[in-house]
Amino acid sequence: MDTSSSHPANDSITDPHWNWSGPIASPGNMSVDFENRIQFDRLRDYRLGRTRQSLRASDLGSLLCFDNNNIRYITGSVIGEWSRDKICRFCLVAGEEDPYHWDFGSAAAHHRIYSPWLPQDHWRAGMLGLRGSVPEEAGLFAQFAKEIAGLLREHGLADMPVGVDFIEPPMLRALEAEGLEVRDGQQVMLAAREIKNIDEIMLLNKAAAMVDGAYQLIADHLKPGIRENDLVGMVNKFLYEHGSDDVEAINAVSAERCSPHPHNFTDRMLRPGDQAFFDIIQSFMGYRTCYYRTLNVGRYSQSQADAYKKAREWLDQAIELVRPGMTTDRIASVWPTAEEIGFPSEMAAFGLQFGHGLGVALHERPIISRLTSMESPSEIKEGMVFALETYCAAADGNGAARIEEEVVVTADGCRVITLFPAEELFVANAY
Repeated sequence: MDTSSSHPANDSITDPHWNWSGPIASPGNMSVDFENRIQFDRLRDYRLGRTRQSLRASDLGSLLCFDNNNIRYITGSVIGEWSRDKICRFCLVAGEEDPYHWDFGSAAAHHRIYSPWLPQDHWRAGMLGLRGSVPEEAGLFAQFAKEIAGLLREHGLADMPVGVDFIEPPMLRALEAEGLEVRDGQQVMLAAREIKNIDEIMLLNKAAAMVDGAYQLIADHLKPGIRENDLVGMVNKFLYEHGSDDVEAINAVSAERCSPHPHNFTDRMLRPGDQAFFDIIQSFMGYRTCYYRTLNVGRYSQSQADAYKKAREWLDQAIELVRPGMTTDRIASVWPTAEEIGFPSEMAAFGLQFGHGLGVALHERPIISRLTSMESPSEIKEGMVFALETYCAAADGNGAARIEEEVVVTADGCRVITLFPAEELFVANAY
């Protein structure tokens, strides 16, 4: 992958295709003068360039974003993870103008000092309804709708639709009261985010490397007497110590809890011969992992081995198809139907045989599933990064195999960046 800084800065915006002859870098966390590592100025330029490019290709004049993932992608700003579900921050992309960002309390003042890539007057204090905690009658929705409409008029964009990713109903009413036509802007942002540049790919690879280490920690401690929640606690500590900015979720599922998949963890104590699978969802510098592995405690049964073999075969068949120009329906077609794995419908089995884009969000483009892809396929493109995951329950009910690989789509195929061993069933601390 070519990381040379001799190329013009705009190359990463207009031509996100890389030289795949070398390995994908997984650099350390520090900035250094002796290696060419992640370039955050280039990353911010690329993401804003992709956003503008996607906006130009739409029939919208502007984008108003409340989704923290979109806000970080557009502005390069982030505050505590507590803000993720509060709908208290928002940003505006008004055509080719520098974005405007309204942030919680003193965060805007902090950005004006430490985030010089936007003009100082574009970092603004703002707050809306906190998911309804502040009533519409307080006037904040009307106040900021007026401010946003004024900026759009100033830039000659008020007569064009404004795209919104998600919104509280009072804010929608306030924008419409200002004469603005509101449309879906999330699709525009997802289109922008689907092709990653070199810095995003390195960040995703680094995030995966952290989970490689987390699985070694799990393997070392996966012995009779340890509980699912003990392992979850250890992994949280490990990831935060190594630079994670959000451990979103860790599934830890063992033995009889494996089928049907509950997507959680408990205080169940592991026993000899248990099969257990884990999903580690975390982010490094905003870039996320979704990374399943299945391990056995000390030994395994034939039914557990058979389930693992099937899940691995289904996964490998899907990976073999990944390349530019492939479509999601063809990938999904190699996976078993819902009925073949004991479910009455594809909706009931959704997410068990699954693919989804990764980036600043856990679920980006493409989405690959028998539920959605067969009737509405999309094209695989170079520079996409996504996860492929399969599931197969053990025939005797004592366990299930859940395996996931993250792949980077290259010019002629893909690279797997999840490297903890998964070709065969991993038996931890074998007897």
